[in-house]
Amino acid sequence: MSRHDQYREEVAGRANVEDTPELVRYYDDLKRKGVGALWTVANKIEPWEPVSSSVPMLWRYKDLRADVLRSLDLVTPEKAGRRVIYLDNPGRSDVAAAVGWIYAGLQVMRPGERASAHRHSASAVRFIMEGAGAYTIVDGHKMTLGANDFVLTPNGTWHEHAVEETGTECLWQDGLDIPLMNALESNFYEVHPDLHQAVTHPVNDMTRTWGNPGLTPGGGAWSKGYSPLFKYEWDRTYEALSNYAAVSDGSPFDGILMEYVNPTNNGPVMQTMGASMQMLRPGEKTKAHRHTGSYLYQVCKGSGSSIINGQKFDWTERDIFCVPSWAWHEHANGSATEDACLFCLNDLPVMRSLGIYREEALAENDGHQPVTA
Repeated sequence: MSRHDQYREEVAGRANVEDTPELVRYYDDLKRKGVGALWTVANKIEPWEPVSSSVPMLWRYKDLRADVLRSLDLVTPEKAGRRVIYLDNPGRSDVAAAVGWIYAGLQVMRPGERASAHRHSASAVRFIMEGAGAYTIVDGHKMTLGANDFVLTPNGTWHEHAVEETGTECLWQDGLDIPLMNALESNFYEVHPDLHQAVTHPVNDMTRTWGNPGLTPGGGAWSKGYSPLFKYEWDRTYEALSNYAAVSDGSPFDGILMEYVNPTNNGPVMQTMGASMQMLRPGEKTKAHRHTGSYLYQVCKGSGSSIINGQKFDWTERDIFCVPSWAWHEHANGSATEDACLFCLNDLPVMRSLGIYREEALAENDGHQPVTA
């Protein structure tokens, strides 16, 4: 054993400091004065590597869909505020997070329903799962929404959701950084004084203005910290993945991966949350790696499996699963003929902006984990 490893063993669990009666009295005296001895908590608050309290989870859509739809008959958007069934990670129940500092839930609305407009400090995204006729209004910009579309409601923006009278029941995934805002003690929530906002721009104007690949509007200026492209359409996303797959082997850890970006600076869509879409080609199996940052995946096409810290999770379309920070993970497409696509919501912008992003590949076993559970 090296001196460094020996030192780590000694420090972990206060191996060099025994709880003598005198020390216990000393600790009690310190506690009464609102202080404490660092050596009693050092290994807990400064671990040798990240120790996530989140646990790997898989939420099966076929098990949850009926429960989400049942809420239609139990509560109204007016009384509930938002008709949402949130994802509860047992390691993060105290902050109502799905993984890390990311909150997520499944929201459902009937045709003709319109929730009240509001704004908050938390940034939010919506990923449309099923239905027709849904739309969102963000600061007067109305966006029509279809399956697998990805829409932003950035922090501080007035926003509301609705379904046209001619539409169907619509269901989507919400993702917000509510736990992070609460941890920073900076969360505000405000209801629009008129309950609803007026549509002050042509429908889908932000997509038509900012969503043209390789082109920026002449004289277009955007100084806000989030993307002006409030809606990222599935058809264009899938086309981009297919084009990239035709000319690239992709990543050995993520297959064909593309990040949603702010078209004005090629940065993340928002300052605290990022998103990506990845394609696993027929029969593709990635190698295992781990990194800082929390990841919440939704299967928007195909089926397959992921191994997360030795646990295997089989997933199919619309299932949601999470990868905690610094957890080994790898993915596999279960089909020999069809590709699989995974949408991912993450906190990478925070990791990168603070300079604490770190990644590591698994060196043993040819880059694959043994399945232990």
